[in-house]
This record gives sequence, C-alpha cells and structure tokens, in this order.
Amino acid sequence: MAQFSPKPEWLKVRAPGGDTYHHLKETFRKLDLHTVCEEARCPNVGECWREGTATVMLLGDVCTRGCRFCAVTTGDPRGAVDVREPEHVARAIARLSLQYVVMTMVNRDDLLDGGADHVARTVSRLHALRPDLLIETLVGDFQGHMSGVDTVVDAGPDVFAHNIEVVRRITRVIRDVRSSYDQSLAVLRRAKERQRRLAADAAERGAPAPRRLTKSSIMVGIGETDDEVLEALRDLREAGVDIVTIGQYLRPSSKHAPVQRFVEPATFAAFERAALEMGFLYAASAPLVRSSYKAAEVFVRSLMDRSGPGLPAASAGAPAGDGVVGAAQIEALLEERLAVARREAARLSAELAPDEPRPLDAVTAASASPTQLVPATSLVRR
Repeated sequence: MAQFSPKPEWLKVRAPGGDTYHHLKETFRKLDLHTVCEEARCPNVGECWREGTATVMLLGDVCTRGCRFCAVTTGDPRGAVDVREPEHVARAIARLSLQYVVMTMVNRDDLLDGGADHVARTVSRLHALRPDLLIETLVGDFQGHMSGVDTVVDAGPDVFAHNIEVVRRITRVIRDVRSSYDQSLAVLRRAKERQRRLAADAAERGAPAPRRLTKSSIMVGIGETDDEVLEALRDLREAGVDIVTIGQYLRPSSKHAPVQRFVEPATFAAFERAALEMGFLYAASAPLVRSSYKAAEVFVRSLMDRSGPGLPAASAGAPAGDGVVGAAQIEALLEERLAVARREAARLSAELAPDEPRPLDAVTAASASPTQLVPATSLVRR
C-alpha cells in the first residue's frame, strides 16, 4: 500500500470540535489531568468529548516503553508517582452516577512493582466508596512479574484487561523489546487462574463468588495475515480470555509503523464470528473498535448487572430444589444473562454505526480508546 493512500470510507469520523470538546480540553489543562484520548491520539476523541466523557490514565503521561504503534510519550519518570492519585480519582468517580468505569495506565518499568500497587489501591478505594461500581483495569505486563498481576487481581477489578496488541510474528518489531507475545499471554493466563482461585476460596467459605472476566485487544492492518489473527484469537482463548476486541491500526505519525492494509468490514465480521465460535463470551470487531470499546462495556455491564438477580455460587453435584442451587441452574441463568448482554451490545454497535461518511480528523489512533462512561469534568482534585 502506498504511504499516502487515502483512507477508505468506513474509517471516516467526525472531526473533533464543539463547545463541550473545547471546554473539556481546557479543563484537562487546568487540572493537569492526563487522558488516553489525547495521549494515544484516539480517532473517537471528538465523539466522546462532545458527550463530555473521557478516560483518565493513571501513573502520569510518560511511558517507559517505546512501541512503534503508540503515540504516548516515552521517557524515564525516574520513579515519580503522585501518591494522592488513588484517593483523588476514587473520590471523583464515586461522586458520579456510574455503573462501569475503566482505568488504564502507562508502563512504569522504573517502579519495582511496575505500578501494580498504585492501581490496586485505586481499585480498592473505589470499591470502598462505591461497592456497586463495576471496574475494569487495563494494565501493562509488569515486566512479567506475576506478583504484580496478583496484586491487581486481588484488589477485585471486575475486568482485568491486558492487550497483546499484535500477532506473534510481528510483536518483536512493533512492540518495545521489553514486551513479548508470550509474556502477555502469561499475564492473562495468570490473571484468569488467580480469579478462579479467589472464586474457589470464596465458595469454600460459603461466600458469594463474584464473576470476574479477562479481556484483551488486537490491532490489524499493521503487517499480519488473517490466519495469524485467528491464531492469536486461539492463543487468547487458550489463556482463558473472556472478551476480545479487534480494530484497525491507524498510524499516529510518520515516525510510527506504517499501515500495511485497511482491513475490510467483512473481514472484521469474520473475525468476530470466529472468536465467538472459539468460546469467547463477547467479541467486538470493527475498524474503529479500540480496547475500551463502548459495546464491550455495555456487554459486561449487562452480564454482571448487580441490580437484577445475581448468579449464586453452585453446590457441586447438588440437585436443584430445596433451596440448593445446582450447577445446571447456574448455567441456565448465565446463558440467559449472556443472551441479554449480547443483545444490548449489538444494539449499541448498530446505533454507533455511522450513517454516512464524515471528514476524518487528522489525529488518528494507535491503541487505546476512551470509555464513554467517565465524565472528565468531574475529575477535580479537592
């Protein structure tokens, strides 16, 4: 593909602007807040900010890694951490009428634990202030130290997310040398194993075992083949990943890896069908899908709705009746909840589909995308 090939119609989005967008931009500057929307140059920034929503990035705006797809600033923070941030973020979010919130982070290889304790303290404080809130953490690989993974999982996020970003063959040339395909799979596998262990411990104590999920994301159009995408999906499923998102890579600048192809919408649809056939609970696959994708969040929210009937822990081998919940009943409840969740996610995806092509903003995406659920104007440090 030529370096300056025009983007296809299905990648055109509304350029950012409007009173709300500019007000949020000014607010972020005054509060010295860092957002994934700006740092990763997300193509959805205009749509999200016009609705007054954004995702705040924990642990600053300087990443210690230099991946070829990512627009976040690379550098050495030299161990600098705002120790007040967990309390500030938790208090701000707790004041809002939210059901679901996503927190992401930069890689912090300059910290002994990679920032795991900082993220965990934010999650724990949010749980204390808003026990009804569903929380997703999109974290790094903590340099492969599984103690960091355990620290975050033990804090109790409802969704533990970590992105493999690209397929195995091109990982070495696209991601930072300190990242690896197998290391990312190991992080996701450890997170799922830890979630299962915590659930088993709760069941032994006779306590409710909340459902915890794992999630990952793949970029396409950066040099992979369709077969390699399917291989990556199989690897993620084998690692126990429950939710996967697949989106088109867009080059943030001429210094980053070039786009090798624009993947057709029909191919994205085929990836989604394949993922569901492999056993993923949910797959969001479309050109402008990013790791924090609205439809995926609606799916999780619907699946884990705490306002409706819960999914109680089953008594192994117990028959239904006499107040004892059997495994078959649990499966029936879960299947019903899955069907509702998938319908809600499909409805939102249809609503988000553009009716007609619109001008493409010059600011395009690398990896992350903002969630639609966190009003950024409320994140004021008091």
